[in-house]
Amino acid sequence: KGKGQEMSANLKYLSLGILVFQTTSLVLTMRYSRTLKEEGPRYLSSTAVVIAELLKILACVLLVYKDSKCNLRALNRVLRDEILNKPMETLKLAIPSGIYTLQNNLLYVALSNLDAATYQVTYQLKILTTALFSVSMLSKKLGVYQWLSLVILMTGVAFVQWPSDSQATPAKEHSAGSQFVGLIAVLIACFSSGFAGVYFEKILKETKQSVWIRNIQLGFFGSIFGLMGVYIYDGEQLSKNGFFQGYNKLTWVVVVLQALGGLVIAAVIKYADNILKGFATSLSIILSTLISYFWLQDFVPTSVFFLGAILVIAATFLYGYDPKPAGNPIKA
Repeated sequence: KGKGQEMSANLKYLSLGILVFQTTSLVLTMRYSRTLKEEGPRYLSSTAVVIAELLKILACVLLVYKDSKCNLRALNRVLRDEILNKPMETLKLAIPSGIYTLQNNLLYVALSNLDAATYQVTYQLKILTTALFSVSMLSKKLGVYQWLSLVILMTGVAFVQWPSDSQATPAKEHSAGSQFVGLIAVLIACFSSGFAGVYFEKILKETKQSVWIRNIQLGFFGSIFGLMGVYIYDGEQLSKNGFFQGYNKLTWVVVVLQALGGLVIAAVIKYADNILKGFATSLSIILSTLISYFWLQDFVPTSVFFLGAILVIAATFLYGYDPKPAGNPIKA
């Protein structure tokens, strides 16, 4: 039993580590790609969301193929049995999938209307919504320490994002209106993220299907909803400049990171849980800020920032802290 537990603990930390890397690089590249001044049309974020979904399906099909001992016949059978022959099971995923597609599009909206800092912190509210949905939908019990850590986390994140006078923007780029649009986009994304994540976790834990099959189903609906979005919002631009307008190497990096995110999150939900996933994201905020400071050189941390960073890290450890009842010898 000890070996299995050790293995799953290692997988847990490995998947969280990859998640931190993925989240950090995604926010930085996405922000950079949306603010880069370039010739010609900018890439359409709605098409980027669709391409990310398709890449995710492709990756999952390859993973299922690997699980089927690289046998095409077996792969074909699994896909047919698990997806086509279980339409009700598959349809269950239309709900989280539609919500995720909405959320992915909202994040681009948010990053176009808010600066990265405000975006990152407000988006951390999803840890809170996730915890609340976990308690109400999965009837998960959170201990005193976990509730406390959620409060500390929110405080820390608020400090990290506290606007300092030194970074006062020369020109108010964002009118109150667009700031409001960005804020609403992030808030809707937080609720949808919390709900979809917990709903997906519930489905994963109730059925025997592999997480990759689940992701193929998610991706399938995601692509359909995404394409509808492309035609509804960007149909005009699409007919003018084509689907891949404004794509460059950076755009592809953003798309691949976004596709990878879906898979990493699936692995994290399998080996860890949704709220831990939230903490990995908080650590990534701190990393993003450090990279902004040392490498992109567009951010100057303040003492308030350091205080917040310490609180976020403390909350991370507190959330995972499991006080052992007394009288129980602790296994080394």
